[in-house]
Amino acid sequence: MNRLKGKVALVTGAARGQGRSHAVHLADEGADIIALDICADIESNEYPLATPADLDETADLVEKAGQRVVTAAVDVRDRAALMSALEDAVAQLGGLHVVVANAGICPQGNHIPFRGFIDAFDVDFVGVVNTIHVSLDHLGSGGSIIATGSIAGLIDQKDLATGGGPQGPGGAGYGMAKKMIRDYTKALALTLAPHSIRVNAVHPTNVNTDMLHNQPMYKVFRPDLPEPSREDAELVFPVLQAMPTPWVEPEDISHAVVYLASDEARFVTGQQLFVDAGAALKIGV
Repeated sequence: MNRLKGKVALVTGAARGQGRSHAVHLADEGADIIALDICADIESNEYPLATPADLDETADLVEKAGQRVVTAAVDVRDRAALMSALEDAVAQLGGLHVVVANAGICPQGNHIPFRGFIDAFDVDFVGVVNTIHVSLDHLGSGGSIIATGSIAGLIDQKDLATGGGPQGPGGAGYGMAKKMIRDYTKALALTLAPHSIRVNAVHPTNVNTDMLHNQPMYKVFRPDLPEPSREDAELVFPVLQAMPTPWVEPEDISHAVVYLASDEARFVTGQQLFVDAGAALKIGV
């Protein structure tokens, strides 16, 4: 407890899923939270995204942990809006020490037009870059930046979309974004190391959130069925992992985020941490 006492942490995609879990776990360790989320749907992404009520619930959970929280509905693709929201929040909370660039979408299906590639890439990579870059003027020595990647960044790009595969343009954009996060975080880690600001990425496998549990994703895992159910998909979810589990839980990722945010990881930078039940090993990395 109190590994992050006195720190302020920014979390994007904070209204539900991994982002909410990260916000709450960081708060449990003493951090005040800036919780941002788009709180609206994106047309090419066919499963519903978080709502304002979801973001309010995250704020309630942070306050129950005894910490201050500032929330805003912001699209990470809009750098100017991000900058404005962050400046307001930093003024209220008195600083910024941790950045968790977590917001993401995963449009799936070969029926989705090329807009799915644009939206997935813009949220999942450009949004990460926007979040981090507007934060840099507020971070000082000891600051920690953590980006959410994915084991999808390990899959050959041609296998994500070409040939009419089930992932389609959105899957291709998602995979490209996650590939670029790996190189981007390494390069930024080298750039910021002389300033004692650390940059790391966490790469999950399937996580038990709404991004996994939706009809378009079920069809990716069960293309043999016209309308697969959750139960149908759960039969094959374990195929990705070396360990016998269909997914990891959001808190499994949050434990890694808290460690990387804390002073326990004060000399850990440029790392690509796979919390994936051995999925990367199975892919061959």
